[in-house]
Amino acid sequence: MSTTKAGSLFIVPTPIGNLGDITERALNVLRDCDAIAAEDTRHSGQLLQHLGIRKEMFALHEHNERQRASQVIERLQQGDNIALISDAGTPLISDPGYVLVQQCRAAGVTVTALPGACAFVTALSGAGLPTDRFTFEGFLPAKPQQRRKRLQELVSETRTLVFYESPHRIADTLADMVSEIGADRPLVMARELTKQFETYLSGSIAEVHQRVIEDSNQQRGEIVLILGGAEEQAAEDVNPAAMKTLNLLRKELPLKKAAALAAEIHGARKNTLYQLALEQDNT
Repeated sequence: MSTTKAGSLFIVPTPIGNLGDITERALNVLRDCDAIAAEDTRHSGQLLQHLGIRKEMFALHEHNERQRASQVIERLQQGDNIALISDAGTPLISDPGYVLVQQCRAAGVTVTALPGACAFVTALSGAGLPTDRFTFEGFLPAKPQQRRKRLQELVSETRTLVFYESPHRIADTLADMVSEIGADRPLVMARELTKQFETYLSGSIAEVHQRVIEDSNQQRGEIVLILGGAEEQAAEDVNPAAMKTLNLLRKELPLKKAAALAAEIHGARKNTLYQLALEQDNT
């Protein structure tokens, strides 16, 4: 009695702009697989047409991934090889695919991830900010209050911070960074990477924000923000009197205002006091 050999799920990065960035291995997988799961079949159909690849394709995106995963796994178990692609770049990086890969692993299905194009890695390598330690934050919350809260949580992060942002929110996000992180922190905004109008804007947060406001072209296309990390400061370097003042003030004031006042009174750093207060709350 013969048994069917199970197929594999291939995670296939696609170009983020320059079509010449498709790898030879990615081309071979897309040509040889039995079907392609795509975030947007119309968008990916144009890429496949350019590559001269005709293949069965079906949609797998954030709205149907949980329902479709079991169907995909059934096909894989029956011997089909399936490639997963997103609209651009590496699948699962701020794109769908996590649920499918997780369930494939749980079901014992082979998952093979290919290296390739990724916008945040490209931006980080060309930004000129420290790369020895960094954290990828993906997209900040779309709602202003939640976005500012998240930035407050990151204000004392010493690693380089990397974000994705949409063009219609970039001006507001930069304004929130000025108010919550500070105007002088170094920032690089990388836009339209690998495309004709690729741009890197470098400077302080306030300087990049001003350039974006003055030039509407900077509010177009795909955007990556690379933010310099906060300077490290040991807790023992903070004046204990400043923390005492902060704890008294926050009984009557929001933490952010209390930290600002305590910093002004004692000549301390607002961001450091704020972060220490958060750590104090979590202990």
